[in-house]
Amino acid sequence: MKRRDFLKATPAASLAFMINGLPISTYASHPLLEALAKQTAVTGRVLVMIQLNGGNDGLNMVIPIDKYSELSNARSNVMIPQNKVLSLANTNLTGLHPSMTGIKDLYANNMVNITQAVSYPNPNFSHFRATDIWFSGSDANQYVNTGWIGRYLDHEYPGYPNGYPSSGMPDPLAIQIGSGVSMVLQGDNVNMGMAISNINSFYNIVNSYVDPAPATPAGHELTFIRYIVQQTETYNKVIKDAAAKATNLSSLYPTNNSLADQLKIVARLIAGGLKTPIYIVSLGGFDTHSDQVDASDHTIGSHATLMQKLSEAVYAFFDDAKLLDIQSRVAAMTMSEFGRRIKSNASGGTDHGSAAPVMVFSPHVNPGLIGTNPVLPANANVGDNIPMQNDYRSVYAAVLADWFQLDINDVNSILMDTFPVLPIFRNTNNIKNTEEQGSIDILEQNYPNPFSNTTSFRFNSDGGDVRIQIFDATGRVVRTVTNQQYDRGAHEITIERGSLAPGQYFLTLVNGNNKATRRMTIIN
Repeated sequence: MKRRDFLKATPAASLAFMINGLPISTYASHPLLEALAKQTAVTGRVLVMIQLNGGNDGLNMVIPIDKYSELSNARSNVMIPQNKVLSLANTNLTGLHPSMTGIKDLYANNMVNITQAVSYPNPNFSHFRATDIWFSGSDANQYVNTGWIGRYLDHEYPGYPNGYPSSGMPDPLAIQIGSGVSMVLQGDNVNMGMAISNINSFYNIVNSYVDPAPATPAGHELTFIRYIVQQTETYNKVIKDAAAKATNLSSLYPTNNSLADQLKIVARLIAGGLKTPIYIVSLGGFDTHSDQVDASDHTIGSHATLMQKLSEAVYAFFDDAKLLDIQSRVAAMTMSEFGRRIKSNASGGTDHGSAAPVMVFSPHVNPGLIGTNPVLPANANVGDNIPMQNDYRSVYAAVLADWFQLDINDVNSILMDTFPVLPIFRNTNNIKNTEEQGSIDILEQNYPNPFSNTTSFRFNSDGGDVRIQIFDATGRVVRTVTNQQYDRGAHEITIERGSLAPGQYFLTLVNGNNKATRRMTIIN
């Protein structure tokens, strides 16, 4: 058997390294992770992926208050009473589950972006297949053996795993807290997931020594596996060293909350100086086919408990991050393999569905909601799903382009296609919004953004000639919106999409010495 096939078919080495009683898995070097690590070394940015295992009911998480009559018709046995919904700042149309007080406070402090109705065309409702799709960044009918953050420029880094860890990057490039490793970081040639066990053979790695094995095909594979295990043991040491350098400072971490326990470790390792750019944590129990709520009080029950755990854990994590002075470096995002159906079932639960909201937490997000509340039929049937508004890969594109600041061509290569970069992050993208002179009011962000048909924006003129143009991602002018004289003061223009294809565009204004650029996204 070839080494490539052997490792793809073989589980990663799994042992028992613990921090605070939880097993730690690390991911070894890979070109994309190497690139992200370099970005992290420069910018210090870290992404924490929060996996909600089982398929989260988005309609009971981010609640469309303006669709309450449709909710009443579709899911009266699980819906949250309207007077119990947590109101969100700056909107009376959308609220949160009453258990999510911590995330409500983060939202009020401009640290939450919610992207509505995230999915992909022709969604799959199998837990295993849907998870593979989200992890691989693939289409529903596309079978890919690599993960979306384990796939980048393999040809530029031949010879893995030889030479890693290195003096340039001694730390693990991704860490998963908890048992098991996911395929999100699967590379082209080998499984990048490794579970740390112990450091008994650490000095073998230091001395580039591997215990000998028989000179047979199986012996060669054994030697290779021993090398992989020794790499994990080296990473074990750097993790222990980092954990010893920092102490959690927040008093808000709840007890009996596995997600909070995991995020507590993440905060400690980041503060301890690891260059690791990716952390993966998870919370299970979201497959709520029955008894999703308490029959006598819909604000409590199994889903309410999960929402409370998520909210309290994230709130405590960012409180800790602030106290540890790492908050500005961290972004966290939720993901779940799918949402739930619009209509509840007779067992007091909800069945596998399609689209659901994705939350991103950071001081650097554009706070608020992307998209609108889901369109719900007046009388939903058992097969009705929430229509998709945003492709999940557009969320990934924002993470890669705007958070990790990768070149857009590399982003397209990683995602195997071109997807709009959703405006999740504020002023962190690699082609920045600019105000070369004057204030941000010279050219305000268009709204809505992204848009399908029309969008509007406001600008301020000092008087005289104003030229506003739209450029595509290559820098080509695709439309002149206006080129005429305007009186001094505020003005508003509505843009019709017309023949513009989906993608990223840049709206630029020139008025005398005032120049500004805003990025906008067109979607179908």
